[in-house]
Amino acid sequence: MSSPAPHRIVFANEKGGTGKSTTAVHVAIALVYQGAKVAAIDLDPRQRTLHRYLENRAETIARRAADLPQATFEVFNGSTIAELDAMCAELGAGHDFLIFDTPGRDDEFARHVATGADTLVTPLNDSFVDFDLIGQVDAETFKVRRLSFYAELIWEARKKRAMTTIKEARREMDWVVVRNRTQHVEARNMRRIDNALTELSRRVGFRIANGLSERVIYRELFPSGLTLLDKGHLGELGTSHLVARQEMRALIAGLKLPMPSHATPAAVAAEPALAER
Repeated sequence: MSSPAPHRIVFANEKGGTGKSTTAVHVAIALVYQGAKVAAIDLDPRQRTLHRYLENRAETIARRAADLPQATFEVFNGSTIAELDAMCAELGAGHDFLIFDTPGRDDEFARHVATGADTLVTPLNDSFVDFDLIGQVDAETFKVRRLSFYAELIWEARKKRAMTTIKEARREMDWVVVRNRTQHVEARNMRRIDNALTELSRRVGFRIANGLSERVIYRELFPSGLTLLDKGHLGELGTSHLVARQEMRALIAGLKLPMPSHATPAAVAAEPALAER
């Protein structure tokens, strides 16, 4: 009997600088901590941020002889959809999750995996510059005027998926828009974005989750490939770092991913609440 296909999680946004790669790595490692088998494909052979992050992690594990969980990872350098599908089939075999990190630009391979996602994660910074990726608002009222091309693409993919879900025994696509760096947004502008996101979510059916704040710790972890979940390997942490860990764990819980029966969700259970100083 063949093993079930891995659950596909796609981190996609046609704009750079929204935290896709950082979020993707943390989600991948969180799932491995819980006992899931995770493979990851970097679809940006120029930047290779996810691949480099996990490569750095592998080097840290070897250098420190550290017992740290790791995902299987590759970068896609092919030139056709058929090559990408072949890599997905090969790398995803025997894994519970297959994670994709996509480039911050319009890209045919990113569109292909996005429309086939089981969970599509679209990180956005809380600004109307980023909001324009999924919808356009009126300059006076800030009401949503129309969907963007990207939102239309995902909307059509979700409708098509819904019609074949029962026949193909697949879940419907869960689209999650993740709001990053919200603490730097002026209160009135935040309310406008709140309202616009809520209105658009009702129209196209995505969920909204809080994401990552702007914290130096995320940039500092990249060279070592460590994540906020690697307790005991991060040195002395301040209160803001602990709050950041809670933030990440809350996001992971908010994604509501289907865990395999052999997983152990308690492995990334939230810590006691802390107030950031």
